[in-house]
Amino acid sequence: MGLLSLLILAALIQGHLALTITECGSHARRPEYTDISVRCGTESIDLAILICPVIYTGYNESLLILNHIADNPNCRGTLDASVTPPVVRFSFPLRQTDACGSIFLTTSAPGTGIFSDFSNIQSVNISGIIRSYDPTIGTVTYNAELKYLYSCAYPLEYLINNTQVDVSSSSIAVKDNNGSFISTLSMQLFSDVNYTSPLIIPPLGIELRTNIYVQVIAANLTSQYHVLLDRCYASISVHPTNSTFFNLFVSCSRDQLTTMMENGDSQQARFHFPAFRFIEQQNLTISTYYLHCITRLCEQSTCPQFKQCNNRRRREAETTTIKNGLSDATLITSVPIKTRTDSPLVSKEEVTGGRHDPGDGAAVGLGIAVGVLILVGAIAILMAFSFYRQLRRLT
Repeated sequence: MGLLSLLILAALIQGHLALTITECGSHARRPEYTDISVRCGTESIDLAILICPVIYTGYNESLLILNHIADNPNCRGTLDASVTPPVVRFSFPLRQTDACGSIFLTTSAPGTGIFSDFSNIQSVNISGIIRSYDPTIGTVTYNAELKYLYSCAYPLEYLINNTQVDVSSSSIAVKDNNGSFISTLSMQLFSDVNYTSPLIIPPLGIELRTNIYVQVIAANLTSQYHVLLDRCYASISVHPTNSTFFNLFVSCSRDQLTTMMENGDSQQARFHFPAFRFIEQQNLTISTYYLHCITRLCEQSTCPQFKQCNNRRRREAETTTIKNGLSDATLITSVPIKTRTDSPLVSKEEVTGGRHDPGDGAAVGLGIAVGVLILVGAIAILMAFSFYRQLRRLT
């Protein structure tokens, strides 16, 4: 800690005493491992440390220094005496440039489970330390050193569906939390290319070949991460592991009727495809299936490498430190998509290339009726003529 930091810290300490031992009452005790809690949020990491054990040891909240940064007001602890027991709170954003000296470590490993087809699944660990600063001047001190280690682990690959943390410390607190960005991700279906009109699926389903516009978006997420769809597919069951499925696209390979509009370039990904039906459901009036997307959150500078096909091959696990890196995957599932199954007559006509005009049926019916009337009239005339001849013979 430099001279300037020490002077700033001394100014903070002078004339300031957070709480007294008397005010802490029964909460004044020796530090324990459970004295720290961590919330791994989608935009920030929030730490809370019980302050009374800190005061009992000879410190106050101004003497707890986050990652050796004493001259940044945004990185200092704030006393919260409105809760019982009182705590000192630290909060910093999930951006490496202003995360108060936190260390960002991205780990890459081959995928497992639902992500077993992917060679590079990432997770990000954000960690740091809060230390006590001892202002004692002299040869010895009677104050124990306090250390609070924190860490948050975030996966960056998610399976998104619509059916939709630990810190470690030194001698005092040990607790680890896992965070997730799944709550920021959502899937929406639209009926227009501008993605303004939500797709409304009637009870009897939509027509085959109707364009379905899909948007996966990240809301309330730090802007350094973009949304990248690794794979999207449809399945008959809402639980895709035990179901017939059809891949709309996987990495660089996609169905010829699937059109990718935006992917890995912002906090939204968009594509569209024509409505289809599963042959397995050909005997049903309505074909029903669900859309799933495996979604990656990638740091802006790393998204281009994940969009390259040659980076999708399986490789051994590696650990690297990257700038502003966060990402792992999740599965998003759409609402049920229903398509109408055509009647045999229509299907047959479609196969032969014929077209059916609703007015043709009325014309054919009218012609048949006229023909029947003419036939009946002719028979009546013949019968009348025959009866007339027989009558003349009798006379």
